[in-house]
Amino acid sequence: MDADHSRPNMDPASFEELSALARRECGLKLRAEKRMMVQSRLRHRLRALQMNEFQHYVKHVCSDAGISERRHMISALTTNVSHFFREAHHFTTLSDRLGDVIRKKISDGRRIRIWSAGCSNGQEPYSIAMYMLRNFPKLSHSDFRILATDIDPKVVDFARNATYSERQVAGLSAADKQQFTDVVSDLEDNFKVKKTIRDCIRFHELNLFSEWPMRYKFDAIYCRNVVIYFDQTAQESLWSRFHAELESNGLFFLGHSERISSALEHGFKSVGPTSYERIERSLSKNGQSRKDIHGTS
Repeated sequence: MDADHSRPNMDPASFEELSALARRECGLKLRAEKRMMVQSRLRHRLRALQMNEFQHYVKHVCSDAGISERRHMISALTTNVSHFFREAHHFTTLSDRLGDVIRKKISDGRRIRIWSAGCSNGQEPYSIAMYMLRNFPKLSHSDFRILATDIDPKVVDFARNATYSERQVAGLSAADKQQFTDVVSDLEDNFKVKKTIRDCIRFHELNLFSEWPMRYKFDAIYCRNVVIYFDQTAQESLWSRFHAELESNGLFFLGHSERISSALEHGFKSVGPTSYERIERSLSKNGQSRKDIHGTS
């Protein structure tokens, strides 16, 4: 294969077609200035499929025959960077605002549910579980579960395996490492999250723009550093869906650079940096309450 074929370039027309597909599939926003980045991240997919030109790849991935390839494409285009106890103030807000509710639910034997929507490599849901069990020890004998989802099947598998390098557990204190992990390889400094933590979490692949097969409402939802990839229209389509999945006065957390535009209109009240509490939604202009697109699940 010659040099030109080894490093194929993406023409503007192919980029536009690919961008439209990514937008339809998962709300991904790919601006024109990102063409070189997209080209770089997808070259390995062309090699995997033994293709020499982006035009052929785009034609394939946009066809019915390329449906399975779309998962690999989205995986390549999204960034999966996380660490333990990222944005620690969210955990404090969780216990400060929901502590009494959680203790009452534990006492009454009621279910407690949290959703990590965009769980990446798993540090977020494991951090939530560690924090909750450390601050509410009786949860270990309660109906407590965390749902952890991501569009990328590779990171879901990685998260489910629950094994991290020394660098990846940098956000854990020495006490946390001792309490919540086991060293599984002295040579490679691998740490595996303990079974007591893993048992609290259910990992699943999920596209936020597909159906959400949830059975119960959530006390809190973490969707951090996810909607930053979406344009405003796509973001707006999600706020009502998240609102519908939360318990009354449930909490909703976004990443440090994300905000809910017109939060009150969408049924959210700011209670701290990128932290929101579910409230009843604002009335529409005709005085009727706006309906959640998922109704009452």
